[in-house]
Amino acid sequence: MDKVLEQIQEIGIVPVVVLNDAKDAEPLAKALCDGGLACAEVTFRTAAAEESIRIMSEKFPDMLVGAGTVLTTEQVDRAVAAGAKFIVSPGLNPRIVKYCVDKGILITPGCANPSDIEQALEQGLEVVKFFPAEAAGGLKMIKAMAAPYVGVKFMPTGGINQNNVREYLAYDRILACGGSWMVKSDLVDAGKFDEIEKLARECVDIVKESRGK
Repeated sequence: MDKVLEQIQEIGIVPVVVLNDAKDAEPLAKALCDGGLACAEVTFRTAAAEESIRIMSEKFPDMLVGAGTVLTTEQVDRAVAAGAKFIVSPGLNPRIVKYCVDKGILITPGCANPSDIEQALEQGLEVVKFFPAEAAGGLKMIKAMAAPYVGVKFMPTGGINQNNVREYLAYDRILACGGSWMVKSDLVDAGKFDEIEKLARECVDIVKESRGK
């Protein structure tokens, strides 16, 4: 397995971050790292995303920083140049996946059905994002799709929170879960980084508990 994927699997829960202001990137990264959750998927939904990835990567070089909601090859280039170690997309765009694969950039595209998974396999991928997880059938759907695709692991995101994440993580075909409950925009905007650190610690405990560590 890819080294970055191994890191993601070890971390278990990937904070999905939406930042409206790059000034929040450093204190947010510090809160996550201090809480033991040294990972972030910074979504390209805002103008601050690229600079936020750069700040996090430079200030916290041991942190695993990736880019989410990547919809174009131009965004791939910008994210990687800023320091992103992995790319996540909401759906499977064959052109973007091939672009990343050809350049040796780790990508986990969004897949919600068997046809998506087969396209991912065609590109040589072994891990896919399952999105939107809860709306698309949750763990039951993942287990149904995991049966025929024995070599595939899943990274479910969408509707996952502290109340249901344990059952996902307990299933051995789940590489990690993406979630935003520990980095909610209202906490970031209010500067409640101590609360984010506390929630990050809880995530670390949840991963250990769910995987019997």
